[in-house]
Amino acid sequence: MSTLVTILQFFASLSLLVLVHEFGHFLMARIFKVRVEKFQIFFGTPIIKFKPQNSDTEYGIGWLPLGGYVKIAGMIDESLDQEQMKRDVQDWEFRSKPAWQRLLIMIMGVVFNFIFALLLYCILSFAYGEKYIPFQNMTHGMSFSETAKEIGFQDGDIFYMADSIPLEKPGNESFRQIVEAEKVTIIRDGEKKEIKMPEDFMQRLMASGEGFISYRIPFVVDSVIRGSRAEMAQFQTGDSIVAFEGDSITEIYISDATKKFAENKNIPISVIVARNGGRDTLTLTPDHNGKVGVYMKPISAFYATKNVTYGPIEAIGVGISRGLELLTGYVSDMKYVFTKEGAQSVGGFLSIGSLFPYPFNAQIFWEITAFLSLILAFMNILPIPALDGGHLMFLIYEIITRKKPSQKALVNAQIIGMAILLFLLIFANVNDFFRFFGE
Repeated sequence: MSTLVTILQFFASLSLLVLVHEFGHFLMARIFKVRVEKFQIFFGTPIIKFKPQNSDTEYGIGWLPLGGYVKIAGMIDESLDQEQMKRDVQDWEFRSKPAWQRLLIMIMGVVFNFIFALLLYCILSFAYGEKYIPFQNMTHGMSFSETAKEIGFQDGDIFYMADSIPLEKPGNESFRQIVEAEKVTIIRDGEKKEIKMPEDFMQRLMASGEGFISYRIPFVVDSVIRGSRAEMAQFQTGDSIVAFEGDSITEIYISDATKKFAENKNIPISVIVARNGGRDTLTLTPDHNGKVGVYMKPISAFYATKNVTYGPIEAIGVGISRGLELLTGYVSDMKYVFTKEGAQSVGGFLSIGSLFPYPFNAQIFWEITAFLSLILAFMNILPIPALDGGHLMFLIYEIITRKKPSQKALVNAQIIGMAILLFLLIFANVNDFFRFFGE
């Protein structure tokens, strides 16, 4: 059920973003009186199609849910339809319009995705505000990967400052500030300490594949999944793991337990739990994935949460700032893609799909959709033939030189671009395969 819910969210989000993107092209084409022959969500032969009376446009839904397109008359696109280019130029064709109009038609898909993302962030800021746990409220500190421990971090450290920037709110921006800082100030046992950050720390993290930090949350059971290994071991709601028999650790956090379960797949282990003021010893056997079948008490049950609300006008500024901050951070992180470690971390559909929550959460769904809309806008503006950015590249060339590229050049560029995109698609999803099923 969880897999199905995740898949449905992924395709719902993707479909919406493709619709927004292609509608941008469609609308601008219609404004400039350019005929749109097809408006299709997803690729492949349409499983649903219709053409309204007195309309030049056929609308449809393809069978391959990986994108979509609008077929604009008089334009070399994914269809590689060259027959139309052999006919006399018509005033309703893309190629008959001035370069600036064609440029606006091509860029409007990206613009619509960008505006859509900012709109979602504004709505989310108004509807939900911000809810987070400040670093200083996490009295148990953070759990750190072995790579982080190698440079001086210890489990229980509380983030305080990255260089001269105070750290308060967990998130991608704080993570980036920490990783890219020259030094990070933490609080350990009530005292401030400085940790020098190596320049290649991000590459080390990506090479290790184990991440950087996780929240240090006590292992307390919120509910037990029926038929799970935990139910067979007689776990109950409210149980907290305080020790694993034979281990010296007497304070167990979720990160500790997760690691222990992963090391003992299908191997019985003795677990000491605190229950109703006493202690019981249970025998637990993690499954082949290292899972035991419990939902944990959320982090908000242990640390004080900060809630910030915004009025309608204030939410607009906050939403726009948030969208721009996330986009800037994403673009900044692209430099790591060109490293060996970064290339190996590139993810495909499984990585994207895994972002969506189970059970369904409306706020998280729309936050992920907004972020994916930013990514789609940025990726489409890259100067790769077959993407909007590739078309823009040729149009800018035309505007500067006042010379149109030949039809042959456009067709060849489109073919090369599609080959590049296919390679990147396969590469990303092969990475996913080994990441999720490699063991």
